[in-house]
Amino acid sequence: MASERILEQKKAVVEEIKNKLDNSKTFLLIDYRGLTVSEITELRRSLREMGSDIKVYKNTLMNLALKDKNIKLDDFMEGPNAYLFSSDIIEPIKVVSKFAKEHPALEIRAGYIDSEVVDVNTIKKYADIPSMEGLLTMFAGGLIEHLRNLSIGLNLYAEKLEKGGNE
Repeated sequence: MASERILEQKKAVVEEIKNKLDNSKTFLLIDYRGLTVSEITELRRSLREMGSDIKVYKNTLMNLALKDKNIKLDDFMEGPNAYLFSSDIIEPIKVVSKFAKEHPALEIRAGYIDSEVVDVNTIKKYADIPSMEGLLTMFAGGLIEHLRNLSIGLNLYAEKLEKGGNE
């Protein structure tokens, strides 16, 4: 039978997990088997730079925390998992997806994004969204195109007026 000290440690870990879930907009389950220690360290470093955290917890403790939060990910909780927690939605998904392309041993199993359980296909769609800078560039390009067309139209209208046209 487990001692009181061990039970308290396990309760503390479950509370830690629940706090991480409360403070995260993105939560991913990742199968990391087959990665070397240096590869995992590289992934952790790149995620830490953006304020994300990747941890390994026992599935039983994770299941207790997820059950308390009414998150149903039981189908994906087989074998060892690493868990990514992030307050950002898009950027950590992009980093992990890029890393998974470069390291085929890494497999994204499922996620919980913005209070919704998502599958791998949805995660891939998130990974394909351009960065904020890319979206702003696309938006600015669209605005510039409209302004260019407006200026051409105004210029043609002014030339028409100069030639004596009525409208």
